[in-house]
This record gives sequence, C-alpha cells and structure tokens, in this order.
Amino acid sequence: MIAVDQYDLTLAVLGLALLGAAVVPRLLAERPLSLPIVYLGLGFAFFALPIGLPDPDPIANGAAAERLTEITVIVSLMGVGLKLDRPVGWRSWQPTWRLLAITMPLSIAAVALLGWWAGLLPATALLVGAVLAPTDPVLASDVQVDGPDLDTGETLEEADDEVRFALTSEAGLNDALAFPFTYLAIALAAGGSWFVGWVVHDVVVKIAVGLLAGWLLGRVVAWLAFRLRSATALARTSEGFVAVGATLAVYGTTELAHGYGFLAVFVAAVTIRNQERDHEYQQVLHDFAETVERLASVVFLILLGGAIVEGALGALTWAGVAVAVAIVLLVRPVAGWIGLLGSPIRRPERAAIAFFGVRGMGTIYYLAYAATKEQFEGAAEIWSVGILVIVLSIVVHGIAAGTALRHLDAARALGGPPEEDGSGPRPTTIPQDGRASRQTAERSATAQKSGKRSMGSW
Repeated sequence: MIAVDQYDLTLAVLGLALLGAAVVPRLLAERPLSLPIVYLGLGFAFFALPIGLPDPDPIANGAAAERLTEITVIVSLMGVGLKLDRPVGWRSWQPTWRLLAITMPLSIAAVALLGWWAGLLPATALLVGAVLAPTDPVLASDVQVDGPDLDTGETLEEADDEVRFALTSEAGLNDALAFPFTYLAIALAAGGSWFVGWVVHDVVVKIAVGLLAGWLLGRVVAWLAFRLRSATALARTSEGFVAVGATLAVYGTTELAHGYGFLAVFVAAVTIRNQERDHEYQQVLHDFAETVERLASVVFLILLGGAIVEGALGALTWAGVAVAVAIVLLVRPVAGWIGLLGSPIRRPERAAIAFFGVRGMGTIYYLAYAATKEQFEGAAEIWSVGILVIVLSIVVHGIAAGTALRHLDAARALGGPPEEDGSGPRPTTIPQDGRASRQTAERSATAQKSGKRSMGSW
C-alpha cells in the first residue's frame, strides 16, 4: 500500500475535479455523458487505488453523510428558487402542483409496495418509498432552467418551457415534502400511539411554519438586498455570499421554529426572485449559490463512487436490484404520466417530465436522517437499493437527457404541430420586441451547435 498524505491528496484531487468542472463540459458536448457520470467514475477510480483512503461508508459515517448532503441540498434549493422566472400561481404552476399532489404520493405508495414485495417490513418499505420520493435539485440541473432571466418584462411566465420549469420547481418543493413521509416511517418503526401527533405536528404545523418562515424571511432578505442603498454596490462587487448567508439563516431559523427548513429555503428563494425581478443582483446571487452547490456536489459524487468501491452495494439482493430498476424505469414514468393526465402539456413534453425524475442527494440525506432517529430492520439493504437507484438515475437520465431535450427544443422552436387531443403548444404572449419567441429559437440553436443542453453541462 502506497503511503501518501491523505489531506494533500484530497486537496489535489478536489482541485483537479473543480478545474474539470470548467473544462470537461466542452469536451463532453454532443456526447452522451454528464459531469455527474464523470465524477462518479472518478470517485470509483480514486478509491480503487491502493493508497489507503478511509472507507466513505455512509452507514458507518451517517452523521457526516447527513450533514454533507443537508448543506448541499439547502444551498441547491436556494439556487433553484432563484432560477425560476415564472411567478407563483395556481394555473402558472399547475404542472408542479400535479407532480406534488399526485405523482409524489403515487411514487411513494408504489415503491413501498415494491419494498414490501421484496420482503421488507411495512415501516422499512415506507421509508424506502419516502427517501426515494424527492427528485434532485443538484444532479438534475441538465433538465432544469438555466438561471434568472432579467429582461423579459411581463411575460416571464412564458419564458421557460414546461419540461424544464416543471422539473425545476418539483425538485425545489418535493425535497421538503418528503419529510412528512419519512417521519411517518419513523413513527411506524417506533410503534405506539403516533397518528394524531404525526398529522398535527409533522404535516400541518411544520409545513405551515416552513411556508410562513420562508415567505417572511425571503421578504426581509429581498429588502436588505434590493431596497437598501448598498444593493447596487453589492451587485457591482459580485458579493454573492449573501445567498449563502440567507440560505443558512433561513434554514437555521426555521428549524429552530420547528418548521421544515428545506421548504422555507425554497420559498424564501422564490420570494427573493419575485422582488426587483430585473435587478442585476439577482444574477449575482444565483451564480454564487450555484458555485457553492457545484463544489459540494463534486465532493458528494466522489464519495459516492468511493462508497460503491468499498461495498455500499454489498447488501443487494436480486429483489433489490429489480426494485431499483423498476423505480427508475417504471414507477416514476408511470406516476409522472398519471399526474399530468388532463394537463394542456403536449404528450412529448409530458413524457419527458414523467421520465426525468432524477434521484440524488436527498435520498442519502433522508436515509442518514432516519437512521439517526430509529432502528430499521434491513437498513443495509435499503442503503444499497437507494445508492443503486441514484447510480442508475445518474447514468440513465444523464445519457438520455441531452438528446431528448434538444429534440424538444427544436420542435418548440418550429412551433410543433398540435397533438391529436388538442394539447398543442401553449399560446405564448409575446412581448412587443418578440423576445420570448427569440429566446426559444436561440436556446435550440445554441443547444444544437455548442451542446449546451447536452449532458456535458452540469
């Protein structure tokens, strides 16, 4: 075994990995690969070397796994919320509400039934369903909107196509809304009288506190960032660390108030985005949050690859493999399609939204969190199934997303024929300068020429 300084080696590898984040996308343009796939492979290779690295076992290091994924998810939720140009509304966010109210519960129930079929106890099976419910706001950035658009006037709600908007907003909200189901699994495992307490405390109170705290604190942060005289100076100096400060303050305050911090952070980000929509500091905040998110996700992916090398999939059974494959290729696509039935979204876009339910860090976070609260029988197996689902999602969705979205962009730029059921492209309110239609055409052209929407992008 080669004797090396682990600290220096870790710094060198992380430095190369972060440099690669700026260079590799161009090398991967038009190729069916993504940065998450590359970094997962890098972690696999790194920990396979005989250099004596510590075992990144998420079960043995549950507290560290929980904290790393927690920080990454909350920062990414801030970035996701700052991306969304479409104002919140019942009709404008209809795909999101459908995915949350129909697709997510259906997915949890289907996965729980699969887990029960595979021999897991009811509480453990429900936990599997809960931890695999949230789609990922970090690893799914290839199928999400790019970032805040600061010059589209009153037609911002039309600027983002339905596929990217639905997947982005879903990822922002279901990371928080998986919490009640995780608590339900913990309550079932603990036994005793739990139902009323779960409904009142874990569902009603915590969601209400999260929504209220996110809205109030988002308004406060927006006032500090945009209404004070220092706002323009902050934008000019690119001091985007305010985004991270706001993230931590909102999350910590909400958790202290016994609300869902994940929900509060996303709501705060959306609230901030809806204040002073064209202010240049919006872009600064988003870019800084995205940079921190990438740093944390690089660490996560390398450690995930290392965990696989060290045996994180060792507890898999054939039934577990079947469950993992079904979750990625069957459960999410079917549940997503059912959730969007009757919506005005065209069938090709509906299929893309249903299929691209990327799983990632949220699964690891909820597993680690649940493991610190209660003992679950078969914990090693559900860890293996969860990690396999993440790997399958990274590979399958990573290979397919670029091609699928380029085709959808091209069809949208050409106007696309109406579907047989009458659900053709949504009528778009075009500003006087025709900016919305130009954005769609330019997005398609850029994707085809430079591979912007290929899986070489993060």
